[in-house]
Amino acid sequence: MNMTKRTPKKPLATAKKRLYTLEVALISGPVTRSFARKNRTISRTLQACGGHTLGDLHGAIFDAFDRYEEHLYEFQIGGRLPMDPEAKRYGPPMAMIDAFGEADGSADAEKTTLDSLGLKTGDAFGYWFDFGDDWWHQIRVLSIAEGAQRAGRPKVTGKVGESPPQYADPDEGV
Repeated sequence: MNMTKRTPKKPLATAKKRLYTLEVALISGPVTRSFARKNRTISRTLQACGGHTLGDLHGAIFDAFDRYEEHLYEFQIGGRLPMDPEAKRYGPPMAMIDAFGEADGSADAEKTTLDSLGLKTGDAFGYWFDFGDDWWHQIRVLSIAEGAQRAGRPKVTGKVGESPPQYADPDEGV
């Protein structure tokens, strides 16, 4: 019998928690002209921990813009324009399959954390909600705080403009 002395394992180093402050600005969608005139800028400021997933962020944006009916969504990171083919795409698992039942190259937003994206202050990326009505948002990283203690769901910390109705009144003209 081998009686070698076992050395105790060192405790795993705990990574510093990061708190991301993000500005989510609506850049296009089916809003009426009258609504757009009254709300020139529509944005929400959110705080999310580095361990939150893009799926968590989607849920916070959905709530922050007072939406009530779920649709598919996609985050686009690393591109310059919406639908940039160079951007890495992240969506829910059901959106990662093309019309032929094949994987479309998207990554799983439900498993991708903010920390895993390598974001830096000043970075911007896209968020597309509802592939039919096409609500486009730009998300800008305002700050990243190290050693954050915040947990739970991402939190809305600022609001500019009213939330547009999820479905525009066709009689008002889009």
